[in-house]
Amino acid sequence: MTTVSRGIPEHPHLDVPKREARELLNQCRKGERDALERIRRRHPKFDKATDDAIVSELKLSDTQLVIAREYGLSNWTILKQRIAENTAAGALREAIRSDDRDAVMTILRASPEMLHLPVWSGNWGPPMSHAANLGRLEIIKACAELGARDYQHAFGRALLQGQVECAEWLHAHGATLAPGIIMGSCETLNVAGFKFLLDAGAAITDGHGDRMAPLALVLETYSRHPSGKHAILKLFAERGYHLPDTPIMALHRGDIARLEQHLHRNPLMLERRFSLQEIYPAECGCAPNGLSGLHWTPINGTTLLHLAIDFREREIFEWLLMHGADVNARAMVDSDGFGGHTPLFNTVVGGPGSDATMARTLLERGAERDARASLRKFLDWIADPRWYEARNVTPAEWGHGFPEKNWVNIEVLRVVDSA
Repeated sequence: MTTVSRGIPEHPHLDVPKREARELLNQCRKGERDALERIRRRHPKFDKATDDAIVSELKLSDTQLVIAREYGLSNWTILKQRIAENTAAGALREAIRSDDRDAVMTILRASPEMLHLPVWSGNWGPPMSHAANLGRLEIIKACAELGARDYQHAFGRALLQGQVECAEWLHAHGATLAPGIIMGSCETLNVAGFKFLLDAGAAITDGHGDRMAPLALVLETYSRHPSGKHAILKLFAERGYHLPDTPIMALHRGDIARLEQHLHRNPLMLERRFSLQEIYPAECGCAPNGLSGLHWTPINGTTLLHLAIDFREREIFEWLLMHGADVNARAMVDSDGFGGHTPLFNTVVGGPGSDATMARTLLERGAERDARASLRKFLDWIADPRWYEARNVTPAEWGHGFPEKNWVNIEVLRVVDSA
């Protein structure tokens, strides 16, 4: 039986084991015997599996585990940590974070190949781009002196993070207003980057020329930055984009005055349940089925109170409670029996963050910590995308059992557990 063991090299980089895991997965899918034996040797799930079973069931997360164990570590997370903490890449990352130009120059002169390799991830890019994410202009200039070539990627990252001074320098030194460049600031709801591009004459389109795609991304993004979102939507409106006059769009825009008008016209508005198609309207470029929007605890068939929590619209949250919104309002239940969750569920699994203010407020106003519901959520940001189902759970059980721990607000969980 094939046995592969290896030590972590003196100057490791995470891209190497990432590539090895992808290569091992591809080799297994081709039915290569040595690759299949490596899986059986290192992965307890497949130690007695047939070739066909491995080929049909193997995922990238499985080959990552095998690669980690071949490096002598118990899992992929530990391998990533070991590489990040004990390598030249880790030292370079820390030097950039600390804005230590001299240290960056020393590291890159000693290991010039690192100038063109991602420091941390492919998204953040090589040293110049990594520095652009953090607004480290002097380090960007230093990388340029050493021969960095990632001006365009660094420009996009600077805009994504609203590092306008860095973006200006990169633009002046050759980075272009490429089609779709505005999508980054729409993704992160970064109004500084968005305004810079508008002032510079960038087209409000994606890379294919679709003028509705940037607006759709502002509404559908995973980012939760209400003030930036409100400002960007205002800029869209000022440039002639039609934003429907609905309660949901008032929520997206943070417009309490418009919500007041809608409540005056429809006193039952706070009791309404809203569909994904209403939350992510097709007339704004969103997918017709509403399934492109990124959220946490399910929001289909929920009230404005649920939605104010998901989108972190704190002022609207307070306004809804002031007008009598039901803290124990239940979402609609679908034909498979999923739904029926109260707003407290949305505070528990609500994306990265640790603010428990909304949860505490709900509990103070009588939210039932023992309310039960069945929920189903598609996990599409993981190596093995799949549906996750939780039946007849409380808000705390929903949080404790949720497989993506980065989506769970631990502070809220403590509050709910101790209530």
